[in-house]
Amino acid sequence: MRALAYALTILAWCGVAHAAPVPPQARPPIVSVSHLAVHAADPARSEAFYVHDLGAVKGPDPETPKGARYYFSPTQFVEVLPLPPGAPSVDRLDHAAFNTPDAEALRVYLAAKGVAVPGRVEIGADGDRWFDVVDPEGVRIQFVQPPATPPAVAANPLSSRIIHVGFIVHDRARQDAFYRGILGFRPYWFGGMTNDAPSWVSLQVPDGSDWLEYMIVAPPDGRGPPPGMSQATAGVLDHFSLGVPDTRLAYTLLWNGGRLKGQGETPKIGRDAKWQLNLFDPDGTRAEIMEFQPIGRPCCSPFTAADPKP
Repeated sequence: MRALAYALTILAWCGVAHAAPVPPQARPPIVSVSHLAVHAADPARSEAFYVHDLGAVKGPDPETPKGARYYFSPTQFVEVLPLPPGAPSVDRLDHAAFNTPDAEALRVYLAAKGVAVPGRVEIGADGDRWFDVVDPEGVRIQFVQPPATPPAVAANPLSSRIIHVGFIVHDRARQDAFYRGILGFRPYWFGGMTNDAPSWVSLQVPDGSDWLEYMIVAPPDGRGPPPGMSQATAGVLDHFSLGVPDTRLAYTLLWNGGRLKGQGETPKIGRDAKWQLNLFDPDGTRAEIMEFQPIGRPCCSPFTAADPKP
């Protein structure tokens, strides 16, 4: 009996020694921008900007009943929320969000990577699923699994595509550890007002061509708008971008439709060699109308991934 037990023990250890290693959990896809959520002091004025000026379709907000969604496509929108209680802040950003086909699997993946995640995904009245995390600088990031039957949204003559969102970042390396190291975002382009000081860093989603843009400001250990920053400057930095084939044609559309009231900018070529037009909602959040492709060579760095397509 003792010999039999010894033999079984040896066999068991051999089985352990030869067991296949457990592969690391694969990250579920992150395919596109979902939305940018911002606060508004006057929801009616915000509605006029997003519906009349930008041509979005207003819908209810399954996440926050007092909010509203302004859809540019069935799976991309700007979420407008009332101001939080307390003294008003210059910071109108609530969160940024990205689309995934499997929110629960992504939640489990991030938990395995040591990211603090909620105990479950939320389910909206329309069937969409989402959960929130907080990035290393305290920005709330949401991952959304669109509903099986998204809302019907007609093609917007101005733009039916959000191609990127951007927000204030202080420490590029700290944020890269999360967005590149854990989430798998990929470099796309970087630049700034001078060639030797990158202040705009674009990272594409892992499984698509939309991107996140770091808007880098001092100090390196800061979070959100630094002390003394105006609401207007914060709104320039915390922004979203609508892709268009031709910015000048987009400007003509807006001009002829009487949709540029209160806007002072005209189309220009950015440092990334893309035509763009900056518009601003009533709280200063920037809506950047941008062409999908550059007209030539950008400053500062080459593009290192494929440009988005209409």
